[in-house]
Amino acid sequence: MLRLTRPLPQVMDGQQLVVVDVEGNGQREPEIVEIAALPISGTAPVPSTDLRTWLVRPQQPITPIVMRKVHGISNDDVAGCPSWQDVAADVTETLGDRVLVAHNASVERSILATHLPAWKPVLVLDTMKLARTLWPGLVGYGLERLAAHAEIALPPQPAGQRPHRAGYDALLTAELLVALVVHADRDGHDWAEIVAAAGGAPPQEEGLW
Repeated sequence: MLRLTRPLPQVMDGQQLVVVDVEGNGQREPEIVEIAALPISGTAPVPSTDLRTWLVRPQQPITPIVMRKVHGISNDDVAGCPSWQDVAADVTETLGDRVLVAHNASVERSILATHLPAWKPVLVLDTMKLARTLWPGLVGYGLERLAAHAEIALPPQPAGQRPHRAGYDALLTAELLVALVVHADRDGHDWAEIVAAAGGAPPQEEGLW
């Protein structure tokens, strides 16, 4: 089972979510080179086998700057991987009819809209936006900074994964989501109020994608 630092709160009961992280090639019209999706259903335990990751061979090469400074995925790493067209149906099936959850979710929503134009999430929840609402005044709202603020034990690194890889960041985003929901629940907020605080996508923050 996934090692969540806190149990899934009852306020999440009945919710069908999918936590997503994408990594791109750094081109002006970005293409996905790695995507991870973690379905979460209500308060049921989340098996680690439910985390799906795909490495994807883009049409345009990965730029050296994102390879060095962001995810570390090289063109050699994806040379023998399937194209997006080869994995799109599998990704769509995993996403399903679920609420999309991501950190700085405007990035994932925009990229998925380009890559899967026929797929429309029922709702988009942004853990960055939720954190800004629940924890105002922090120095920064990056994923790892928020994990440290919430005293989240970093998840184990799956084979080939590390910070800023899609699988690792999806796991950490799921941990952060639970921490935020627990905090909101303890403050007396119901699911509708949590959704309102996390709904919509904030402007994309500066930085490499």
